Amino acid sequence: MEKLHIPVLWKEVLASLAPKPGETYLDLTAGYGGHAKSILDVTQTYKDSVLVDRDEFAAEYLKSKFKDTTIINQDFYSSVLQLLECGRTFDLILADFGVSSPQLDFSERGFSFKDDGPLDMRMDRRQSLKASDIVNSWSEHNLAEIFVKYGEETPGHAKLLAREIVHHRPINSTKELANLIAQKSKYSRTHPATRVFQAIRIVVNGELEQIEKTLPLLPALLNKNGRLAIITFHSLEDRLVKDYFKEASSHGEESTLTLTTKKPIVADTDELVINPRARSAKLRVAVRN
Repeated sequence: MEKLHIPVLWKEVLASLAPKPGETYLDLTAGYGGHAKSILDVTQTYKDSVLVDRDEFAAEYLKSKFKDTTIINQDFYSSVLQLLECGRTFDLILADFGVSSPQLDFSERGFSFKDDGPLDMRMDRRQSLKASDIVNSWSEHNLAEIFVKYGEETPGHAKLLAREIVHHRPINSTKELANLIAQKSKYSRTHPATRVFQAIRIVVNGELEQIEKTLPLLPALLNKNGRLAIITFHSLEDRLVKDYFKEASSHGEESTLTLTTKKPIVADTDELVINPRARSAKLRVAVRN
């Protein structure tokens, strides 16, 4: 599995969090443990750290790899509430809000149109809502609305795509949906279905709501001088993190956080050669006052 998952901004995360022996670690989106291994190799706090992932396959892998560490298999917002209720605090917190490489690469998960697969897109397959439910049952108006809001499509093109989807129902696979969108779209450097797939995935997993509800709770999980690092992959996520960090650090001595990155950290050329998916990743870091 290590070959399938390359942790983004690995060097930058280590440099920004600067883990020290004995420091406790919370990874809210641990995936397949790439960042976690590097950090815990330094801190050696396996028993006092916590790794979270809502994907059951990732959680099972984490349990096999980090046998002495607490693994929580649920979404990061629910996990944060649980940890707060238990009175837990940490020296280091990382949240990587991107889709993991295995989710993208396994066609049966339905996240990607590179290979044909079912319209699924659930990060947690215990939930009922799937991409197929949205594509095949939502109204034309509601489809257009999410394509604009979460896919950042233009209103006119969003309406066109929504109308075509409704007209061609039922749509049964990722390739079928992607090809339909491509037929009704102008040429672009990225596949024209990328924005629609992003919009549907965000809705299926409640991604932005999760982030928005979780961010204000994170300082309470940090010890004094604890470090918080967050990786985002598109402008909607990054805007939420940027705005929250700005607000939390703008009250002078009353601020809960101090920013250590005035501008987001992005991948260098060497990483982009190895892992092209890192091209959209942005890392923001803050310290608990």
